[in-house]
Amino acid sequence: MQDILLLGIDGGATKISGWIVDIKGKGFSLTNINIQKKYSEYSSYNGTFQPVDIKTQLAEMNTGINLTDEEISQGLAYMHAASDVIIELSKNNPDRKLLIGFGMPGLKTVDKRGISALANGPRMPKFVEFIEGKLRNAKIDFYPISHLGSDADYCGIGEEYDISGSFKGVEYAYYLGGGTGVADAMKLNGKLITFDNMKTWIAKAWEMKGASDLSFERYASAGGIQYIYSIKSGVPVEQLNEQGIYPPQILHRAIANESSALETINEVSKNLSILIFERILTLYSGYSGLFEFINAAKPKLKKNHSFRGTLLDKIVIGQRLGDLLKESQSTTLLWKDILVNLKTLIEDTNNEKLIEHYLKNEIFNTDILTISGLREAPAIGAAVDAFLSNKNNL
Repeated sequence: MQDILLLGIDGGATKISGWIVDIKGKGFSLTNINIQKKYSEYSSYNGTFQPVDIKTQLAEMNTGINLTDEEISQGLAYMHAASDVIIELSKNNPDRKLLIGFGMPGLKTVDKRGISALANGPRMPKFVEFIEGKLRNAKIDFYPISHLGSDADYCGIGEEYDISGSFKGVEYAYYLGGGTGVADAMKLNGKLITFDNMKTWIAKAWEMKGASDLSFERYASAGGIQYIYSIKSGVPVEQLNEQGIYPPQILHRAIANESSALETINEVSKNLSILIFERILTLYSGYSGLFEFINAAKPKLKKNHSFRGTLLDKIVIGQRLGDLLKESQSTTLLWKDILVNLKTLIEDTNNEKLIEHYLKNEIFNTDILTISGLREAPAIGAAVDAFLSNKNNL
């Protein structure tokens, strides 16, 4: 195997983050070498950028993408940020050939090397081509970036392959990660299975409506929780950002009994409990129609599936949502409310197997519901995917 420098790159709504990843036997781990670049650092970035209507974006995926001048300019900020992260990481080991795993939000182009639809950002159909061009101009030796991956899939891969990942040694597990958006991952019968490969019988969290007709993404993602608080408090999100008020600060305000924050945290607790319960129920007995879908035209889910009867060994909460729940463990809010809510929901099924498996000492079993310690699961998942996809060529 040629001496390689393995990189995991994770793109989000505001920045690109990249890590050097070590290979240790059959396991992987992040080093302490991390580079981040905010899109706002670049002159072409527009802080008031408005994406093309998502319906238009979806239609043009089939008819041809017509980039606006604003998208081209905004996209340059994204692509320069991504390129610069990789170039800076390469300086740590200039003699090693780069192997790059790359996760980005949005729907990918047919060749998986570009972004053809992005709800909150610019379309970038030539994303990888641009980055590879910059790397060549910088005289950097690298393996071609074969594809862009999904944040959700990479969270599952990271939890499976990291030396301290929560999926390691587990047969049946569900992962819910909340950062810029929401990430679902599943491990069934000892194997990672993407939600795209289970779409006939289970829905992604962002596809389902929770309270107030909002997607569950609003209750699980950092931006979504901030949005809910903005609505309840009457303070615009832009102002909350300026004041540094994000989910941890909202939690602190709830602890101080501020009504808008308390309503927000209680609503988040309720909806996260229902979402987790839906996963438990769908795996055990099939989809039961608990929720409507954001897309009213989404095909009805099948009740029967090959994993019916499944009891989860682990339910893992990760990313910034995991950080928030961990912080709440020393309070009477959020974490404790979720445990109580889940206990009630499980008991109300009157199913002895569910009650026996998921409840312990009169509360939801905290050996099953856990918080991930792998904050950067998508980055390590991206690196692992690149390694496994290219291992025959190394």
